[in-house]
Amino acid sequence: MDILQEDEAENHFLGQFIPLHYHHNMLTDKNRMDNFKTAIDFAVFEGAKVLELGGGTGVLSCFAAAKAGKVWCVEFNPALVTESRRFLALNPDGHKVEVIHADAFEYLPPEPVDVVICEMIHVAMLREKQVAVIEAFKARYRARFGDKLPVFIPTAVIMAVQPLQQDYNFSGFHAPIIQFQRVYAEHPGAIELASPQNYSVLDFSQPTSLEIAWQGNFKLEADGTVNALRFITKNILAIDSVHSSTIDWLIDYLVLPLPHPVTAKAGDELQVSFKHLAGGSIRSLEKNMNATLIKSEEKK
Repeated sequence: MDILQEDEAENHFLGQFIPLHYHHNMLTDKNRMDNFKTAIDFAVFEGAKVLELGGGTGVLSCFAAAKAGKVWCVEFNPALVTESRRFLALNPDGHKVEVIHADAFEYLPPEPVDVVICEMIHVAMLREKQVAVIEAFKARYRARFGDKLPVFIPTAVIMAVQPLQQDYNFSGFHAPIIQFQRVYAEHPGAIELASPQNYSVLDFSQPTSLEIAWQGNFKLEADGTVNALRFITKNILAIDSVHSSTIDWLIDYLVLPLPHPVTAKAGDELQVSFKHLAGGSIRSLEKNMNATLIKSEEKK
């Protein structure tokens, strides 16, 4: 079974079925909330028409409603539809948000919009359907309203990878396990053996493929055993072309153990390769990761 067949065999609609109590973690994540609020305030102008695909609690739609003339907030989970309507009624400008119980893969607003917000994002673009939802939306939107697309939040995604020596000793119990690491935090169990390298840039204003594949080389900066890869995902929420700056959201890192650790020395060259589908399972990426030392004769 190839990677495409494998991911089609699994149904990953993570964002549609996250229980309400888990949304508390997102609401208290200031890294996420503050950057989205800043980007939405920048991109949404007074009187704008805004669509949010996958609205959850309605918080991002509420941020947009501070300036927008009208916001359509699409949510598939009926429990969240009820709760988001309740929350929005408690907030100023919440009356400008219409919560629509619909599938983000199918819904179109009744008129053209200026901004589309879509936060169905998982690190490395796994599990959630951000790319597929945006691509399907662009096709529907162009068919009804013409070629001029709205501004997307986020507008792009930059992904990078880094080789690690990761400590998998838990009180004497060895368990190479998938880990998430908070950004802007110390990670004493992780030794960075080389600097990160970018492997993919997704620009949502352009056609975006679901297939993500990369092969590249790292020159190791320290002795150690490469037993994991750290995946880094930075969302470009908005671009300020006047000041040549961006408003970004860096998601928590994903660390995946390698099936075959590689012991190496500083100066050695490590070749890393992997492939997966955007929206696919974490396991599908983990099973398709490889790391090998490049011998000196192979470099010539």
